[in-house]
Amino acid sequence: MTTTESPESASGGGYREITGSKGRVYRVGETDREILGHSRKLMVYLPWAAMMSISVFEYAYGSAEDVLGKAHGWTQGNTFWILSVWVFFQAGVAFPAGWLREKGMLTARRAMFLGAGLSLIGFLAISHFHNVFAAIVGFGVLGGIGAGFVYATSINMVGKWFPERRGGKTGFVNGGFAYGSVPFIFIFNYVFDTGNYQAWLDAIGLYVLAVVAICAWFFKDPPKNWWPADVDPLAAESASGKDAASLAKNPPAVRQYSPKEAMRTGMLPLMWLLVVMTAGVSIFGISFQVPYAKEVGFGPFVAASSMGVMSVVNGVGRAAMGWLSDKWGRKTTLIFVIVVLGLAQFGVLWAGSIQNEVLFLIFAFISGFGGGAFYPMFAALTPDYFGENYNATNYGIAYSGKLVSGLFGGGLGSMAIDAWGYDGAYVLAGVISLVAAVLALFLHQPGRKRVRDISANPQPISREAV
Repeated sequence: MTTTESPESASGGGYREITGSKGRVYRVGETDREILGHSRKLMVYLPWAAMMSISVFEYAYGSAEDVLGKAHGWTQGNTFWILSVWVFFQAGVAFPAGWLREKGMLTARRAMFLGAGLSLIGFLAISHFHNVFAAIVGFGVLGGIGAGFVYATSINMVGKWFPERRGGKTGFVNGGFAYGSVPFIFIFNYVFDTGNYQAWLDAIGLYVLAVVAICAWFFKDPPKNWWPADVDPLAAESASGKDAASLAKNPPAVRQYSPKEAMRTGMLPLMWLLVVMTAGVSIFGISFQVPYAKEVGFGPFVAASSMGVMSVVNGVGRAAMGWLSDKWGRKTTLIFVIVVLGLAQFGVLWAGSIQNEVLFLIFAFISGFGGGAFYPMFAALTPDYFGENYNATNYGIAYSGKLVSGLFGGGLGSMAIDAWGYDGAYVLAGVISLVAAVLALFLHQPGRKRVRDISANPQPISREAV
């Protein structure tokens, strides 16, 4: 075992750096309170609150489209492409934002402040600009970049502070990105109209600005290689309590992989492809569930409720599956979620075709569950496979798959509906998700020989091995 002590540690404080046999360095000895001045639990609740606030962008937008179209003279295609551009930039900024943070050119706090300001501009754009191109630039480009800064920074923050049990924590934070939109879904369906839309959108923009800015003030990354002082990284299998169960199913990465190294393993490109496919199906459901409900003759209450149910279960499902992945293992949980997402597309289509409102709400429930729960799995798998030091960049690469999926989930989804109707579009979405589940079988942690070593019988990291 190689151990390096900081100068402070010789006088009773500071930290030690322990290097394992495969090269991974653990910085141990410092508590979260010594670094932050308070418990690291705050690095769960603040990112969660920030994610709650920006959820209105994606999950409530579909409920506002009709009014926006009438107020500005936009077609359905115009409103769908505005959201698609937003998704493209919200996902696309994750990689450059992560790179800037890890190069020391942008702190987490500044990234959040920047995100807060750009998010406000996004809502002001669709509130006051009638020109479609101006709305695309304001909401789609600038608003998307702003929301992307907030999303990527929040997700990476919780992953860095909870390396030993990140599944449940990441799922909880990620869940806020869905169910935080529920009040706005009902506002947009019941009280939002062409007479008051500007006042509502301006107020929502100020709300997002205030929440994100307040949270940003407290954001701070842990030092590189930091590991909780009360969890022994070299005896992960013998750690006490719930940490032992999580680490047994999801052992730490064998070393810290740079983005280039992570790409060469083949696992990061596979994650990117899976995000493209699963996020595309999820965005399709978010974009078209309310229009489809109205198309088949369901009233505004069922349409709004189906989206509200989807958003709630989408968020709760993220938290639940994040927690369950600590017990089952990330890969097993991810495959389960993707299969559920695929089957739910056929269920929504069937319920709509027979015009059964109860079944429609049930399958909306299931679709919402599957359509969000895979996000925290990728957010947790990335540092599980490649370590925490480059997680902002590595996860940014994986999550950037959503920028492609935003195009075929929203804009191209609209084209599929025009060409084949809702029947063909929903069947295609279901098939894509099931194919993704098959591809997910090939995921495995770099540095470990067999998939089952990770999900069923991971090799313990013992002191004798270092």
